[in-house]
Amino acid sequence: MSLSFSLAVQELPLFPLPDVVLFPGRPLPLHIFEPRYRMMMNTVLDTDQRFGVLLWDPNTKQPAKVGCCAEITQLERMADDRMNIVVHGQQRFRVLEYTRQKPYRVGLVQWIEDQPIESDLTAQTKDAKRLLADVVRLSSKLMDRPMQLPTLPENPLELSYWIGGSFYGASEEQQALLELQDTTKRLQREIEILQTTLKHLAARTVLKDAFS
Repeated sequence: MSLSFSLAVQELPLFPLPDVVLFPGRPLPLHIFEPRYRMMMNTVLDTDQRFGVLLWDPNTKQPAKVGCCAEITQLERMADDRMNIVVHGQQRFRVLEYTRQKPYRVGLVQWIEDQPIESDLTAQTKDAKRLLADVVRLSSKLMDRPMQLPTLPENPLELSYWIGGSFYGASEEQQALLELQDTTKRLQREIEILQTTLKHLAARTVLKDAFS
């Protein structure tokens, strides 16, 4: 994963999405249909092909303060100007202020990074990969269909982003992981989540075996 950002502040078009948290290095397919976001994507495509993805909170009716920059890597235009795109997450950012609200949000953002890793995370990395493999194995058994993990990143930071991006349906937890600026804490929290998930899957597997 190659990231080339400075810590400078800059303006970025912003796309709030419910139940979606984008992590650096992860892909995200999007169907763009609202006129204001079709307008935004056309502007983005004419410039540097980047915009920010923010989790939308339906309760507060506000987007999160921390999001992830997305770069458009695939584009399919339709006859009525709708489009299907695939983006890849780049660097995280914090919204400092909004410079425009309509027809779509534009914000002044500052890039954020994790603190330097000061300890050896080899053990945590191995634990996380092992737990992921066990979760996939039990999930495959429960759903009666083959599932396989792709090649996972070796770098602890990139691995923590990959795992965070895999927790589909848990957007609040994902947002908390995205906002952390400590790789060790993020990996440890992910290990705890995977351990809990594995216990639930193991219990369900026992019940399935008992009744099969």
